[in-house]
Amino acid sequence: MKIDMPEKARQIVDCLIEHGFEAYIVGGCVRDFVLGKEPKDWDITTSATPYQVKSLFPRTIDTGIEHGTVTVMCGKEGYEVTTYRIDGKYEDHRRPTEVTFTASLTEDLKRRDFTINAMAYNDKEGIIDQFNGIEDLKNGVIRCVGNPGERFDEDALRILRAVRFSAQLGFAIEDNTRKAIILQSFFLKDISAERIQVELTKLLVSNYPEKLKDAYEMGVTAVVLPEFDEMMRTEQHNPYHIYNVGDHTIEVIKAIEAQPILRWAALLHDVAKPDTKTTDEEGVDHFICHQEVGIRKAEEVLRRMKLDNYTIEQVKRLVKWHDYGIFKVPTKNSFRKTLSKMGIDLFEDYVKIKTADIMGQSEFNKYEKLAILDKLELMYREILEDKDCLTIKDLDINGKQLMELGVEQGPKMKVVFNELLTKVLEEPELNQYEHLSKLVSSINKEL
Repeated sequence: MKIDMPEKARQIVDCLIEHGFEAYIVGGCVRDFVLGKEPKDWDITTSATPYQVKSLFPRTIDTGIEHGTVTVMCGKEGYEVTTYRIDGKYEDHRRPTEVTFTASLTEDLKRRDFTINAMAYNDKEGIIDQFNGIEDLKNGVIRCVGNPGERFDEDALRILRAVRFSAQLGFAIEDNTRKAIILQSFFLKDISAERIQVELTKLLVSNYPEKLKDAYEMGVTAVVLPEFDEMMRTEQHNPYHIYNVGDHTIEVIKAIEAQPILRWAALLHDVAKPDTKTTDEEGVDHFICHQEVGIRKAEEVLRRMKLDNYTIEQVKRLVKWHDYGIFKVPTKNSFRKTLSKMGIDLFEDYVKIKTADIMGQSEFNKYEKLAILDKLELMYREILEDKDCLTIKDLDINGKQLMELGVEQGPKMKVVFNELLTKVLEEPELNQYEHLSKLVSSINKEL
């Protein structure tokens, strides 16, 4: 098999070989090419030491030179070139205490995580596959290189990476690898929240996010996302549901667009149901105010995972509003007020999460609820077409004009603006300066 690598990557490999060194592209790029996917990164491994690499190329960056990695710059593009290495003893399940450079490709490949990531290639020798990575790709298997216990002891993040690759590729985790995950999942407590978040996000936006349940069954989420374990243990005995909270959540994740904010919102939309569950005398479960409690819990999870502030705020908003409008169609006036509070920028994502939420429920009133959503979307489009006022900024009057009408700058002005917006939301035709100025006079008198 010939891999069509980028010309600049090929030039780096060829240059190293021409100067008497071994050199190959390695890891994910080989895996992706074999799978028929376009590789995103083209990493290179070589027998040359970092300083020998630096001597061969005019522009390099010491990306991680102590661990053998130099980035070779070709114009604006950079390619990581890493020296064959043997990792020393691991003391914290995160990083080796020392790195030893080696002349052996085999030694370098056998320290890698999974067989599918332990293949190398150059044009002269073809694919070097000493651990049957191609066979595992054909069979759809995630398998550790060598002893799984040793690989996870070296870097516990590999435990979550196994689940993530399983989710991205739709592969099964090999039995011995799975057993090691079950035994060693608690090692993940030593891994930084940032690294865990990156893997969880990749899992959530994958083609098979339902693999999150595998993570639960192997004890992984108990360490990195205990809230999900609570959801899996929370039954929902009522007409609207056929799944427990966790299984319902997985169905919602599957049903929504594979975008990080939407998938995180889907994961956390019912995160507070375990805390708010009550059961009435007839054995029917209720989850009153789970949205409000969910805002706080979702923020706790997202901040612990070190997600950015924008993502946190958008997810919180979707958690807050995800249950709006599920029982009856509001009036247009009422809907305008809701849009004003929700934020018109959120509505389309609200529809996505609400639709996914409904699809993950029972058949009870399913199509009635979907019909309500259709009507809300119709009203939303009409409001946009009519350019109805929904915010203070949309009012046909500004702060300068209010002062000219005798309104003092400060808290009083804010009150006036809010009063005007309330009236315009009820009667959009009032959003003209002539009408608003008259309203200002009457409001100002009452203050």
